[in-house]
Amino acid sequence: MRTQPTTIEAVLARVPTGLFIAGRSVPARSGATFPVVDPATEETLLCVADATATDAQQAMTAAAAAADSWAQTAPRERAEILRRAFTIIEGRAEELALLMTLELGRALPDSRAEAKYGAEFLRWFAEEAVRINGRFTASPTGSGRILVTHVPVGPCLAITPWNFPLAMGTRKIGPALAAGNVMLVKPAKETPLTMLVLAEAFDQAGLPPGVLSVLPTTDARGVSTALITDDRLRKISFTGSTPVGRSLLRQAADRVQRTSMELGGNAPFLVFDDADLDTAVDGAFAAKMRNGGEACTAANRFLVQSAIAERFTMALTAKMMTQVRMGIGYEDGVTLGPLVSAAQRDSVAAAVKSAVADGGRVLLGGTAPEGRGYFYPPTVIDQVDPYAPVTREEIFGPVVVISTVETEREMIAAANSTEYGLAAYVYSRDAERCARVAARLEAGMVGVNRGVISDVAAPFGGVKQSGIGREGGAEGISEYQSVQYLALP
Repeated sequence: MRTQPTTIEAVLARVPTGLFIAGRSVPARSGATFPVVDPATEETLLCVADATATDAQQAMTAAAAAADSWAQTAPRERAEILRRAFTIIEGRAEELALLMTLELGRALPDSRAEAKYGAEFLRWFAEEAVRINGRFTASPTGSGRILVTHVPVGPCLAITPWNFPLAMGTRKIGPALAAGNVMLVKPAKETPLTMLVLAEAFDQAGLPPGVLSVLPTTDARGVSTALITDDRLRKISFTGSTPVGRSLLRQAADRVQRTSMELGGNAPFLVFDDADLDTAVDGAFAAKMRNGGEACTAANRFLVQSAIAERFTMALTAKMMTQVRMGIGYEDGVTLGPLVSAAQRDSVAAAVKSAVADGGRVLLGGTAPEGRGYFYPPTVIDQVDPYAPVTREEIFGPVVVISTVETEREMIAAANSTEYGLAAYVYSRDAERCARVAARLEAGMVGVNRGVISDVAAPFGGVKQSGIGREGGAEGISEYQSVQYLALP
C-alpha cells in the first residue's frame, strides 16, 4: 500500500522553493528554476530557484553584513537557537523522512533513520557551543602570561552531497554556527528540497537574517567559484568525490582558505576465520545496505579468509535474497529504493560488468530491471580477485563484491591497496587481532565487529585521498575556529 498522494502533496506544498538569502525565500535574479526529480518515477516533484554567481554574491554580502554581530552573539544564545532548530526538525521528522525519500529515492526506513541522525547534530553542537575552551598559563621564561582563545574562522561555504541531504547539512551548519560563523550552503542539485526546509527551520528558530544562506543551483562550478574567489570567504567544507575535492583545494590555495574535505571511500570489510559468522553477516548487511549502498562508509570490498568464505558468502546471499524488498521507497515493506539517478544506476551496472569480466560469479541480481525508475537489485558477486579493477573505486550501490584471502598479512595488504582511507571494518573473536589489524589499516574510522559506525559524538573523516579534517564529535567544532594567542604582561 502506498502513502496517500494527498500526504505527498501536503509535504511538497510546505517546501520553500526559492533561494534562502538574508532570512527570506527569494527567486533567483534570473528567474530561472530547475526540476527536482523523483528517482522512482522519473517525474518532477518541484521546481526550485536556480542560483547563479550573481545570487551567490548577494548571499555573501548578506553573510558578511551579519558576520560580526553573530560572532559577538553569546554562546548560550547561539546554543538556544541550535536547540530550537533541533526541536523543530525533530517535530517534522516523519515529514522530512518522506521528503528525503521522494527526492533521493531511498527506502523510507533509511530516511527515518537519517531524520533522527541529522537532527542530533544540532543538539550535539548546541551543547558544544557553550564548551569552547582556551588555556591560560605563565610563560616558562617568567616574562609574561599566555592566553589562548578560539575565535570564529569567518564566513564559511558548505558544499553538500546528495546522499544524506539532511545530515550533511546539520553536520556542517551545526558546528559553524555554534562557533560563531556565518555559512553559505550549496546543496546537491539532486536533493535540494531537504536543505531548503532545514533553512526554514533555522529561520523559525530565530536565526538572524544573513547568518545562513542556501543556494540550490545547476551551475555548481559557477556558484562555488564566485564564492571561493571572494576574499571575504575564509573556510570551505566539502563532502563529495575526490576529484572535485582536489579541484576545490587548488582554488582554496590561492587565498589560503581553511578547508575540510570528506572525499571518496573504498571501505574494506575484513572477515577472519575466527569471526562469529552470524555477527559478521549481520554487520556486512548493515555496512553494505544502509542507504541502499549509497554511502561513503558503505562496505565496498569484502575480504574473507578462505576457511569461512563459502559459509559467509552463502549466508550473506541468503540474507540479501530474503530481507531486501526493492520498490518505490515510500511503499510499505520496501527496504531498497532506486538509485538517485540514471547515471548512478549505469555506474553500478558498469561495476558489475567489470567484476564479471574479471572472473566474478554472480550469485544474486546483476541486472537492472526494465521500466521507469533508476532501480538496481541487490547483487552478490564472489570469486573476485582482491586487486581487480572493480575493487579500485566506490560502487555506491547495493552490490556485494567478495574476495577470498588466505592470511592476515594478505588481508591487510589488500585492504590498504587503494588511494582511499575513509572507513574499514574488522570481524574477529580475537580482541588482540582486532586491535593489531585496526592499527595497521589505513583508515580514519574502523568498525570492530560493528557494521554501522557513524555517531554524532565521534569524529568522522578519513586519511590519504579520503580527505582532510573531521566532522562531528568534540573535534568537529574546531574545524570552524581559529586559534588566537594573547601575550599578556
